[in-house]
Amino acid sequence: MSDFNVNFLASLKTGFIDKNLPSFQEYHPEFLVNDKELGKRVLTSIKRELNDCDEFWFSVAFITTSGLAVLQTLFKELEDRGIRGRILVSQYLNFTQPEALRKLLSLSHIETRISVSGNFHSKGYLFKKENYYNLIVGSSNLTASALCSNKEWNLKISAISGSSIIGHALNEFQTAFDHAVVVDEKYIDRYSAIYSKYRAKSIENARALNSMLPVDISPNKMQTEALSSLKNLRSEGKRKSLLISATGTGKTYLSAFDIKQCKAKRVLFVVHRLNIAEKTMKDYKSIFGDSKSMGLYSGSNRDLDADFIFSTVQTISRDEHLKMFNPSSFDYIVIDETHRAGASSYQRLLNYFEPSFLLGMTATPERMDGLDVFKLFDYNIAYEIRLHAALEQEMLSPFHYYGLTDISVAGEFIDEKSVFNRLVADERVDRIIEQVKYYGCDDGVIKGLVFCSKVQESDELSAKFNERGYRTVSLSGATNEKDREAAIKRLESSDMSQKLDYIFTVDIFNEGVDIPRVNQVVMLRPTESAIVFVQQLGRGLRKLESKEYLTVIDFIG
Repeated sequence: MSDFNVNFLASLKTGFIDKNLPSFQEYHPEFLVNDKELGKRVLTSIKRELNDCDEFWFSVAFITTSGLAVLQTLFKELEDRGIRGRILVSQYLNFTQPEALRKLLSLSHIETRISVSGNFHSKGYLFKKENYYNLIVGSSNLTASALCSNKEWNLKISAISGSSIIGHALNEFQTAFDHAVVVDEKYIDRYSAIYSKYRAKSIENARALNSMLPVDISPNKMQTEALSSLKNLRSEGKRKSLLISATGTGKTYLSAFDIKQCKAKRVLFVVHRLNIAEKTMKDYKSIFGDSKSMGLYSGSNRDLDADFIFSTVQTISRDEHLKMFNPSSFDYIVIDETHRAGASSYQRLLNYFEPSFLLGMTATPERMDGLDVFKLFDYNIAYEIRLHAALEQEMLSPFHYYGLTDISVAGEFIDEKSVFNRLVADERVDRIIEQVKYYGCDDGVIKGLVFCSKVQESDELSAKFNERGYRTVSLSGATNEKDREAAIKRLESSDMSQKLDYIFTVDIFNEGVDIPRVNQVVMLRPTESAIVFVQQLGRGLRKLESKEYLTVIDFIG
């Protein structure tokens, strides 16, 4: 018996007879599960097998874009190495996403077919090595949740090429593959119509069911804990507090719940843009209904007598407007995006008003300009939930991050200090387009934000994307509010004749803008600031029923 067979047999004895017997770990059978606490994911084993195989076969009932997203970079590497694979999927229950099939079709090294009849429900992954095969079978389909988070049971076994189990597995796969339909553009177009109709009906049924349930806006876990902390701070005589909460975790609703909790009679909510004031007022009305009068104090709006006033800092911080109010007019003041509070406008209103309680809210209190935001609120932290914790608690949209090396032009890598001509060179533009198309988005309909280093770069890249058939605009600090709002509306539009694919921008969308439908964020500006990075990332992390995940493409240079 060869040394290989001896080692293989010893591993089988360890795996199936006595775990204390010494043998090669490589050939051990394994029980594969997703366990967050232990840091285990089925995906880890799939990736390891793909990295070390000569060929692979997947037979799964369902494939989604999220399942491909977690393997997309690795699939590209396998394509470059010439490692070929076959994937057999099913049209069972019309669950497989057409966009996932399109992504597979773009990979030259993977042949994909689909079973269109019967109750095809297999979940198996087979990998060919030099002298043996590894087979993973169990409950995991090719979806991100099945590979990363769901409660799944899978078994990985190793078997020599001539074994009966590998013979049976390959024969079963080949038979099903031969009877399946080739996935090509023609098939995807036909199936897309079926899928869209099926999905629309499912959404309609879900909404009908939800409409029958009572609407109850109540605090989530984070908000409940924060409310308790705020109550305790006030009981200790504290009059200021800072809430540190990642974008999309419900800071606005939390402030409303706390105002309700402490029975505040007059409230001032300060933001830095009118559209945010309008949205905040709408959110407050969903909590308070008609029990409180609400109004805007910004631009031409002068609702002085409302119980709750929502104002922009640019308006209310001016002396002529401050004097319209008594310093003690409000018993509760909320300052949104408090990391801006070092500006003279914020300082004027903070020094003027004397509320019973002041709440500051921000996702990024740390500053690079030396401002101590914590000191402004007497170091009273009501609650802190950062990005990682918010993702762990599934309060935000999941995202897939791809860090790419930016392209070189004329042998020189592009970075923030590169001359303008190279930042907008056709070679770089083509490379960017190649990558954003490859990594795509959850549903194939891009609603993207592109963060650039310079206004001129943003303008020129937008123009070059448009020359290549995309619909984009470039926005900067010089763009007026009306044009910004119009661009956002077009980006989120479902009217394909009006919809934008991308908004190119420099800095202005780092914070304080709510665009829930964004499903792709492209970072073309290298930054050493974690604050700016998180702010830009946060533009796409708001949850939305129709958004499965956010794609983040970072040209890290």
